[in-house]
Amino acid sequence: MTIDPMTFNYMKHIYCISGLGADERVFSKFQFPQHEIHFIKWITPEKNESIEAYAKKLIVQIHHDNPILIGLSFGGIMCIEIARQIKTELIIIISSIKSNNELPLWMRLSGKLKLNRLFPMRSFKLIESLEDYNLGVKTKEEKEMVHDYRKNINTVYSNWAINAILNWKNKTAPKNLYHIHGDMDRIFSIKKIKPDYTIHNGGHFMILNKSDEVNKCINSILKANMK
Repeated sequence: MTIDPMTFNYMKHIYCISGLGADERVFSKFQFPQHEIHFIKWITPEKNESIEAYAKKLIVQIHHDNPILIGLSFGGIMCIEIARQIKTELIIIISSIKSNNELPLWMRLSGKLKLNRLFPMRSFKLIESLEDYNLGVKTKEEKEMVHDYRKNINTVYSNWAINAILNWKNKTAPKNLYHIHGDMDRIFSIKKIKPDYTIHNGGHFMILNKSDEVNKCINSILKANMK
């Protein structure tokens, strides 16, 4: 494909961070003309590494000034942490939370009681169907993708990430942040969340099974913030 050099000069760079243990496949239905999309990959954390130190390591993968960040679920939390350390044009979080006040009560209690330390979270065959239900995966393709994530997830990373979520202390959201959330999300209930855009019947995995609506929201945000 030939790109007009004049058009390329005005391309903006979007850096995407997937959900816990996921990869760039969850962003496969993104469609943003005039924007170049990059994917930040998860890395294995050090023992007891702070979320701030981990965010600093992810920043190494960002090669453009003033980027647009898009984060899914835990990726949204990491976008906020990255934005504490570098200048960003926009932050868009999907199926995520802006502060620890938006965490479900059971997650906050689990963090305080350190239940995740006593019972490290692993995926068991017996509860995979329940996990699929909570994630809102519907099609065979989505279930196979989630199964692949479970099969290949790095347990050092996953246990660290779960602990980071349960014990996240953030209280305020960046001013340049937009939040897209589904009203049927079973991981982060919308009852505790005030999103900028609400996807009707959208679950935690709506980035794929409600992709047209999610794309419409993101393109609306990008257009409204064109400079």
